[in-house]
Amino acid sequence: MATLVGGIIALIIGIIGLSIWSDAFIILLQGGIPVVLILGGALATYLGVEEWKDSRAAQEPSFSAPTESDVEKYKAEAEKYRAELEAMKKTKEETSSTEGD
Repeated sequence: MATLVGGIIALIIGIIGLSIWSDAFIILLQGGIPVVLILGGALATYLGVEEWKDSRAAQEPSFSAPTESDVEKYKAEAEKYRAELEAMKKTKEETSSTEGD
């Protein structure tokens, strides 16, 4: 409730002050708006450059040489697939030889 009353009082004082010092308010706007535009433009430019850098970094492929443990892991995986392939070939040969009899 106190916030509501304080807000209403501030609104009334603000309207009275604006009507009394309207010339000073216009001068303040004339000096303040360009400053806000300059600062806002500088911030937008900075953020745009950072976003551009991030997008360029995301597009560049990042390659790192595999470590020794990665090589061993890949070799083990290749052996596993090779064994599965041989088992599938053997199963297919057995199935086709059984069907041919």
